[in-house]
Amino acid sequence: MQQSSPSEETQALLARLSQRPGVQSTLVLSRDTGAIVQSTGLLAQEAEEDDDTAPTVNGTHDKEPGNDLKKTGTRNADEVAKMVWNFVKSAGAMVDELNGESDEPRLIRLRTKKNEVVVVPDSKFLLVVIHDTPPA
Repeated sequence: MQQSSPSEETQALLARLSQRPGVQSTLVLSRDTGAIVQSTGLLAQEAEEDDDTAPTVNGTHDKEPGNDLKKTGTRNADEVAKMVWNFVKSAGAMVDELNGESDEPRLIRLRTKKNEVVVVPDSKFLLVVIHDTPPA
């Protein structure tokens, strides 16, 4: 019986994780740069245009700057990766201040009304899982 390579095992684990109930997205990020190594899930559309205003004479919509897009609450994977990477760096700096440089975060959870972000730091990668907040 042939043993599967670690990358195949990792791929299978991530596929099973992304299919769990409530899981919206998974990301694997480079620990050094925050670059996306792999992503799955619903991190796609950032915003949709709000067409409540009438077009002007030249056919464009007359809107205030910054009000031209209605936020839908979702972000693309690159934006989430950047936010998570900065969040993990900040958490690491806080742990350094609290416990000295010999310690590091092992698990980071951030719960909001809509979802929960779980980050598992590794020496080379960050595993990020975004899932629905379970009912209280």
